[in-house]
Amino acid sequence: MSKTISILGCGWLGLPLAEFLLAKGFAVKGSTTSAEKLPLLAQKSINPFLFDLRIGAARMNAGKLDEWREFLQTDILIINIPPQTDVYGHDAHAAQIRHFTYPLIFSYVKIIYISSTSVYPENRQTATETSVVTEGNAMVKAEKVVLEEIALENGLPRATVLRCGGLMGYNRIPGKYVAGKTVATGNVPVNFVHRDDVVRIIYEIIRQEKWGETYNIVAPRHPARREIYARNVQEFGYAPPMYDDSQTPGYKLVSSAKVSRELGYEFLFPDPVSFPYAP
Repeated sequence: MSKTISILGCGWLGLPLAEFLLAKGFAVKGSTTSAEKLPLLAQKSINPFLFDLRIGAARMNAGKLDEWREFLQTDILIINIPPQTDVYGHDAHAAQIRHFTYPLIFSYVKIIYISSTSVYPENRQTATETSVVTEGNAMVKAEKVVLEEIALENGLPRATVLRCGGLMGYNRIPGKYVAGKTVATGNVPVNFVHRDDVVRIIYEIIRQEKWGETYNIVAPRHPARREIYARNVQEFGYAPPMYDDSQTPGYKLVSSAKVSRELGYEFLFPDPVSFPYAP
């Protein structure tokens, strides 16, 4: 029997993830915050749901309890929503995740929470999954909700956290965002990952039943930003950025050795300099 997967947030990552999982034989439910997107999801054979996922709007979905219960009738829930810290600070996201996932506390639903490498401080060190994190970070707090409060099945973990680097590929081209600008981070190494690799790693976690884990998801190579920008300028004709090298900004190197070792995963695109794009 094929499994059902619910994806909370069918955006830039969630939609192609849904399509990939459908192609692998899963039944997929997907949520969107836009009514205009419902026909698109349905057209792609994704069972569509419309939810307001803004922080503070959880109770506005009270009239959709039946739809919410149906969405959570699934084998695996993938949570892929931003924390909105610029508006609500670092405390609200954990409460938001708790509200959305609490109905699962007595269920057998597995959970994948899409977090970020932003949980690590820029201390010029190499970060592994056991490295120190910034405790006040919104995603760190949400990770704890998922791993420690919600996802324990008879004392056994049933959730996995993915700390993704900067998602690139397709129309997300680093050089586009700095064209003609002055940047002080030209010499900073990147922690980028191509979207196609993230999609496939999520599939491998599901296929291999890797629950109760935390994985960094970044391309193995960490070139300097200026190296990537130069390639984008050459390939797409963007105005080259100017560099202010008088500053020494912080950075971190995030290791993805664990996901390669434990999943046996070989990155499709290990070098961000040569990521393929589709402007």
